[in-house]
Amino acid sequence: QVQLVESGGGLVQAGDSLRLSCAASGRTSINYNMGWFRQAPGKEREFVAAIRWNPYYADSVKDRFTISRDTAKNTVYLQMNSLKPEDTAVYYCAAGPYATRTTNGYDSWGQGTQVTVSS
Repeated sequence: QVQLVESGGGLVQAGDSLRLSCAASGRTSINYNMGWFRQAPGKEREFVAAIRWNPYYADSVKDRFTISRDTAKNTVYLQMNSLKPEDTAVYYCAAGPYATRTTNGYDSWGQGTQVTVSS
Protein backbone atom coordinates (compact mmCIF):
# COMPACT_ATOMS: atom_id res chain seq x y z
CA GLN A 1 0.00 0.00 0.00
CA VAL A 2 0.96 3.59 -0.60
CA GLN A 3 0.81 6.24 2.12
CA LEU A 4 -0.22 9.70 0.97
CA VAL A 5 0.00 13.01 2.81
CA GLU A 6 -1.54 16.17 1.35
CA SER A 7 -0.58 19.73 2.21
CA GLY A 8 -1.08 23.24 0.90
CA GLY A 9 -4.76 23.88 1.49
CA GLY A 10 -6.06 27.10 2.97
CA LEU A 11 -8.43 30.04 2.75
CA VAL A 12 -8.10 32.28 -0.29
CA GLN A 13 -10.17 34.79 -2.23
CA ALA A 14 -11.75 34.22 -5.61
CA GLY A 15 -9.17 34.62 -8.35
CA ASP A 16 -6.25 33.58 -6.13
CA SER A 17 -3.99 30.57 -6.58
CA LEU A 18 -2.97 27.65 -4.39
CA ARG A 19 -0.65 24.71 -4.87
CA LEU A 20 -1.44 21.40 -3.21
CA SER A 21 1.22 18.79 -2.63
CA CYS A 22 0.88 15.06 -2.09
CA ALA A 23 3.87 13.17 -0.74
CA ALA A 24 3.82 9.43 -1.36
CA SER A 25 5.67 6.74 0.55
CA GLY A 26 5.56 2.97 0.85
CA ARG A 27 5.01 0.82 -2.20
CA THR A 28 5.25 3.67 -4.67
CA SER A 29 5.73 3.10 -8.36
CA ILE A 30 6.40 5.39 -11.26
CA ASN A 31 3.71 3.44 -13.09
CA TYR A 32 1.03 4.28 -10.55
CA ASN A 33 -1.75 6.62 -11.53
CA MET A 34 -1.95 9.59 -9.16
CA GLY A 35 -5.13 11.56 -8.84
CA TRP A 36 -6.81 14.43 -7.05
CA PHE A 37 -10.44 14.32 -5.99
CA ARG A 38 -12.53 16.76 -4.02
CA GLN A 39 -15.60 16.60 -1.85
CA ALA A 40 -17.79 19.54 -0.92
CA PRO A 41 -20.25 19.35 2.01
CA GLY A 42 -23.29 17.30 1.09
CA LYS A 43 -21.85 16.23 -2.25
CA GLU A 44 -20.17 13.12 -3.56
CA ARG A 45 -16.44 12.92 -4.02
CA GLU A 46 -15.61 14.01 -7.57
CA PHE A 47 -12.66 13.65 -9.87
CA VAL A 48 -10.44 16.69 -10.38
CA ALA A 49 -7.28 15.59 -12.18
CA ALA A 50 -4.92 12.66 -12.56
CA ILE A 51 -1.61 11.79 -14.10
CA ARG A 52 0.16 8.64 -15.06
CA TRP A 53 2.18 9.43 -18.15
CA ASN A 54 -0.05 12.30 -19.30
CA PRO A 55 -2.38 14.53 -17.29
CA TYR A 56 -6.15 14.60 -17.65
CA TYR A 57 -8.73 16.83 -16.01
CA ALA A 58 -12.35 17.32 -15.13
CA ASP A 59 -14.00 19.82 -17.45
CA SER A 60 -14.74 22.11 -14.51
CA VAL A 61 -11.04 22.70 -13.79
CA LYS A 62 -9.45 22.30 -17.18
CA ASP A 63 -7.43 25.41 -18.15
CA ARG A 64 -7.29 26.53 -14.49
CA PHE A 65 -5.65 23.58 -12.69
CA THR A 66 -2.42 21.80 -13.53
CA ILE A 67 -1.33 18.43 -12.15
CA SER A 68 2.31 17.43 -12.18
CA ARG A 69 4.56 14.86 -10.56
CA ASP A 70 8.14 14.84 -9.37
CA THR A 71 9.15 11.19 -9.47
CA ALA A 72 12.45 11.85 -7.70
CA LYS A 73 10.54 13.29 -4.72
CA ASN A 74 7.55 10.91 -4.99
CA THR A 75 5.35 13.98 -4.91
CA VAL A 76 2.36 15.06 -6.96
CA TYR A 77 1.24 18.66 -7.19
CA LEU A 78 -1.99 20.39 -8.07
CA GLN A 79 -1.54 24.00 -9.11
CA MET A 80 -4.89 25.75 -8.85
CA ASN A 81 -5.29 29.13 -10.50
CA SER A 82 -8.26 31.47 -10.88
CA LEU A 83 -9.99 29.81 -7.95
CA LYS A 84 -13.74 30.12 -7.64
CA PRO A 85 -16.03 29.74 -4.61
CA GLU A 86 -17.37 26.53 -6.16
CA ASP A 87 -13.86 25.05 -5.86
CA THR A 88 -14.33 25.00 -2.08
CA ALA A 89 -13.97 21.42 -0.87
CA VAL A 90 -11.73 18.94 0.88
CA TYR A 91 -9.14 17.83 -1.66
CA TYR A 92 -7.89 14.26 -1.55
CA CYS A 93 -4.86 12.71 -3.16
CA ALA A 94 -5.21 9.15 -4.39
CA ALA A 95 -3.04 6.45 -5.96
CA GLY A 96 -3.97 3.40 -7.96
CA PRO A 97 -2.92 1.08 -10.74
CA TYR A 98 -5.48 2.21 -13.29
CA ALA A 99 -5.82 5.45 -15.23
CA THR A 100 -9.38 6.28 -14.27
CA ARG A 101 -11.65 9.10 -13.17
CA THR A 102 -13.62 6.92 -10.78
CA THR A 103 -12.89 6.55 -7.07
CA ASN A 104 -12.97 2.75 -7.19
CA GLY A 105 -9.89 2.77 -9.41
CA TYR A 106 -7.75 4.02 -6.52
CA ASP A 107 -6.61 1.90 -3.61
CA SER A 108 -4.76 4.48 -1.49
CA TRP A 109 -6.07 7.80 -0.21
CA GLY A 110 -4.69 10.70 1.77
CA GLN A 111 -6.45 12.34 4.69
CA GLY A 112 -7.50 15.40 2.69
CA THR A 113 -6.74 19.10 2.85
CA GLN A 114 -9.35 21.85 3.06
CA VAL A 115 -9.52 24.49 0.34
CA THR A 116 -11.89 27.39 0.95
CA VAL A 117 -12.44 30.10 -1.65
CA SER A 118 -14.31 33.20 -0.53
CA SER A 119 -16.16 35.46 -2.94
